[in-house]
Amino acid sequence: MNTNPTVAPAPAPVAPKPAVPPPPVKLGRFLVVAIILIVIGLVVGLVPRWFARRALARETAENIVPSVAVVSPEPGKSEMGVPLPAEVQAFVEAPIYARASGYLKKWDVDIGQNVEAGQLLAEIDTPEVDQQLEQAKAEVAQADANLALAKSTSERWADLLKTASVSEQETAEKQADFALKKADLEAARANLHRLEDLKSFARVTAPFAGTITARDTDVGQLITAGSGHALFRLAQTNPLRVYVHVPQTLSRLVEPGQGAELTISELPGRKFEAKIVRTAGAMDPSSRTLLAELEVKNPKNEILAGSYAQVRFNDTLGDPTLTLPANTLLFRSEGMQVGVVDAGGKVDIRTVRLGRDFGQTVEIVEGVKPGEHVILNPSDSLASGMTVRVAEPTKVAAK
Repeated sequence: MNTNPTVAPAPAPVAPKPAVPPPPVKLGRFLVVAIILIVIGLVVGLVPRWFARRALARETAENIVPSVAVVSPEPGKSEMGVPLPAEVQAFVEAPIYARASGYLKKWDVDIGQNVEAGQLLAEIDTPEVDQQLEQAKAEVAQADANLALAKSTSERWADLLKTASVSEQETAEKQADFALKKADLEAARANLHRLEDLKSFARVTAPFAGTITARDTDVGQLITAGSGHALFRLAQTNPLRVYVHVPQTLSRLVEPGQGAELTISELPGRKFEAKIVRTAGAMDPSSRTLLAELEVKNPKNEILAGSYAQVRFNDTLGDPTLTLPANTLLFRSEGMQVGVVDAGGKVDIRTVRLGRDFGQTVEIVEGVKPGEHVILNPSDSLASGMTVRVAEPTKVAAK
């Protein structure tokens, strides 16, 4: 076996290839590039102009439809919340006069004191009444004695008539005398009772529980019954009566049983509950007001009778009227009008009836409803049927 490796023959040298000349430039490629550049130039130049024209057209279309600001009607200030002047008076007040003549012996109460019904206020010394009372007692005793004698005489003559000892005429006279004496006794007793009652008036007592507000007498003063001079003035201060003159515009909003708040300037921050108990039922022609009477509890005597107060009625009747800003009104020959915009942007010109003028806002009695959109600062050319673009609604609080 031949172990010598076989040597491969060397490769033959390769002849170099001749250089291939570059292909000639074609005119079509330049044409394509030129078209592409022209298209790019057109796109870069025309597209912004196209967008600008579209934006201009859109802006022009928007400017053709006017833009308006709107506001919704707000509930107005309730008329019942307006405080009204009131006069506080005692529930019961009466002057205390003397029924018996004499001299004031003593007085037991003074101004500012609380008294109970039947409590002794003063005593009057009545010497003349005392003498008349003693005389009346004697007259009763005399009449009683005369009656007893007339009775026995009448009975005796009646027995004698049975035996024909006396005439019927005499017997009738004795019986008539007995009846006369009986009537005299009744008259004497009536006069005695009158003087006893008159004597009881020497003790001046309180007719009802209350507060002594005046004392116009003193010890030793001459008291003359029926002179018209009051010794004391007594007032019941719990509860109190409150009288309010309600304007005609509010007269139909108050009724018995309605609540109210009573305030007094001397008691800041305090509110007292009151209630309407009755009204006059007719307007006062001199002031065109309705007199209403309220009742307020005064267990601690914090409210003084005769004070000036203010009353604010609770708003329990009716709904408050609506208000709009004053710059929503159109002054036209048809009257006051406003422009209302519906959901589709259509304008509706409405005639409204105004109430009170609050300056920046006015009260609308009729013509608009809550939730509707009313145009602010409307132009004079505004007409029904126009289409408008509503801006963001404005909330204007009624003042």
